[in-house]
Amino acid sequence: MGEAQQHKAEAAVDVCVCTFRRTSLWDTLASLALQIGAPPMRVIVADNDDTPSAAAVAARARAELGLDVHYVHAPARNISIARNACLEAATADLVAFIDDDEIAVATWLAALVSGITNYGAVFGPVPARYPPDAPAWAEKGDFHSTRPVILAGGDIRTGYSGNVLLRRGAIGDLRLDPALGRVGGEDTVFFALLYNRGVKLNFAPEAIASEDVPANRLNLPWLLRRSFRTGQTAARTAQLRGQSAPAIAMLSTAKAAYCGAAALLTAWSPVRVRRNLIRGALHVGALAKVLGAKDLTMYGAASPAAPQSVRSTSAAQKGV
Repeated sequence: MGEAQQHKAEAAVDVCVCTFRRTSLWDTLASLALQIGAPPMRVIVADNDDTPSAAAVAARARAELGLDVHYVHAPARNISIARNACLEAATADLVAFIDDDEIAVATWLAALVSGITNYGAVFGPVPARYPPDAPAWAEKGDFHSTRPVILAGGDIRTGYSGNVLLRRGAIGDLRLDPALGRVGGEDTVFFALLYNRGVKLNFAPEAIASEDVPANRLNLPWLLRRSFRTGQTAARTAQLRGQSAPAIAMLSTAKAAYCGAAALLTAWSPVRVRRNLIRGALHVGALAKVLGAKDLTMYGAASPAAPQSVRSTSAAQKGV
């Protein structure tokens, strides 16, 4: 049995990192190399670039960090394609996802594994790391951190792919929708569908993977756009749960009006007024979705050609 095959057989968790031209990928991989108390893992790097630009980083991570790296070239500019390529390449019973701009604490994977128990998936928090020159309102309001929405009774109905561990058996044939791969919200819809299949979702607060906030996202227009798109996704998942478009429209209109009024009443507070505006944008997005508005594109502005085939190679076999 070759070295790559031996690693593959021993891996209990496949940790997936989808990447697109980010230099921060190395720091993410370095944090994975420092994991303690976790079962044996293999790292799948899915490169969503048109050209295999992350192949050298994958090779370096294997050579210098001692990681068992499996490189997959999954073009292009569509995150659903990259995440689906990870699911196809995964062989372990447990599959984790972490973004290429996140840093995992040393006990990240161990905490996820402890939290999955009788669940089909478990999410960890993604706290934002703000630069020293970040606006005071942004850091105080903490508008960029990510946690799952936990309903009364502890129910979680959807989630995100930036920090999650899944049971491969619970996923089955479910994959992320490529039509949403440049719009955003593809992972929210994926986990909503998983929940609809009866899969229980959990939260592990100690499984922390932090994320730097880039300067171009530290402004109200970007936050409003993201919230609007999140609202469009929320309407989509509400419909998956059986809610009618008229019911969503009525509720979204009422909530948007409330948030608008609250923004006027809190105009004196830089944090509160922005929080109300951002929340209002979410409800406007939901309303727009059920009224037939086109999904707002947040990522991958350049339109790729027809999807190319996924090329999968082992770092040990191909030197990448």
